[in-house]
Amino acid sequence: MKWLRWLYDWVLSWADSPFGVVALAALAFAESSFFPIPPDVLLIALCLGDRRKWALFAGVCAAASLVGGLAGYAIGWGVWAAVDQWFFAYVPGFTPEVYAQVSGLYQKYDFWIVFVAAFTPIPYKVITITAGVCQINFVMFVIASTVGRSARFFLVAFLLYHFGEHIKDFIDKRFNLVTIVFVVLLIGGFFALKWLGH
Repeated sequence: MKWLRWLYDWVLSWADSPFGVVALAALAFAESSFFPIPPDVLLIALCLGDRRKWALFAGVCAAASLVGGLAGYAIGWGVWAAVDQWFFAYVPGFTPEVYAQVSGLYQKYDFWIVFVAAFTPIPYKVITITAGVCQINFVMFVIASTVGRSARFFLVAFLLYHFGEHIKDFIDKRFNLVTIVFVVLLIGGFFALKWLGH
């Protein structure tokens, strides 16, 4: 995994460059469809370098990530149309009926599936491409991506603005766990209210 560490260090090196914000936008865009290093890495470094610009950094990161998500959706939609028959013919157990079931789940829980991936460490790129494959409601995809990505990046940047270097270890080691717990409680509360309503 030396190449991954090299890639991580290369991403961090942009924090000391005058093109750091441009690099952040490019990274956030690429990570939403294919790049393995999350934009949080560079976002944290930039915020620590100039905490006054935390909102700018978070906004650039969220906007570029959303555009990258749209690209991922387009990739899934376009590629699937070209390879679907190959999957049905050569992947054991993957039938049009199975695809319809999975697609149905995506259609039913479109907002929650995309939001969870956008806000938590679940690979967002996997969901953007799969959303395109299943052709979920595009407007709902955009809304969920905007809410989830903005919430994640603005929260990270806001914490760094207020607490600086002291919060960095927490973000590095525990932030992903906190986001997962938050989402579990949020969705659990939503379904509890729905159940009580019946």
